Amino acid sequence: MKHEKAVVVFSGGQDSTTCLFWALKNFKEVEVVTFDYGQRHALEIECAKHIAQELNVRHHVLNMSLLNQLAPNALTRDDIEINEGEEGELPSTFVPGRNLVFLSFAGILASQIGAKHIVTGVCETDFSGYPDCRDAFVKSLNVTLNLSMDTSFVIHTPLMWINKAETWALADQLGAFDFVRQKTLTCYNGIIADGCGECPACKLRLQGMEAYAQSLR
Repeated sequence: MKHEKAVVVFSGGQDSTTCLFWALKNFKEVEVVTFDYGQRHALEIECAKHIAQELNVRHHVLNMSLLNQLAPNALTRDDIEINEGEEGELPSTFVPGRNLVFLSFAGILASQIGAKHIVTGVCETDFSGYPDCRDAFVKSLNVTLNLSMDTSFVIHTPLMWINKAETWALADQLGAFDFVRQKTLTCYNGIIADGCGECPACKLRLQGMEAYAQSLR
């Protein structure tokens, strides 16, 4: 992989930024792609742009506004409340088909820029029940992409089997702990760094960081 090229699906959040540092360590050349689907906070895209610029990585922003039309949810509508889901229901932040669409378009982009590797921060350990973050889905789509374009992409999921504490540990191992903590946007309320501390994403991020800090004592 040290001599090959990768595309990172990049939101500017904790997970995708950790994956970006992972990719920069493991591939000769890395580009990132961010999807503008009318998400609740346009700041997410600006945050991704700033990180890509600071790390000197080529950044693609693709217009995916159709996804907003098809799948209204708490990440695309201010009038839909953010909740974690009850009695087996998916959280209100679930965007149906999002990773299916994102990874498919990342594959199309990869084919155009000569990249054989696609990196995504999906995770089955802390995945909030999102079905399109599961390992079985990613492996299935990997096969589909290869068949659809008659190529040999590899979708990498560095975070698939680790929890948030271990994600912080990985960032630390990559020398990126402070960068990830201070410059990424995970918060559903659009607050960079440690966020609002109240939304589900912030709580998960903070719990992971505290657990990792505890493990170092």
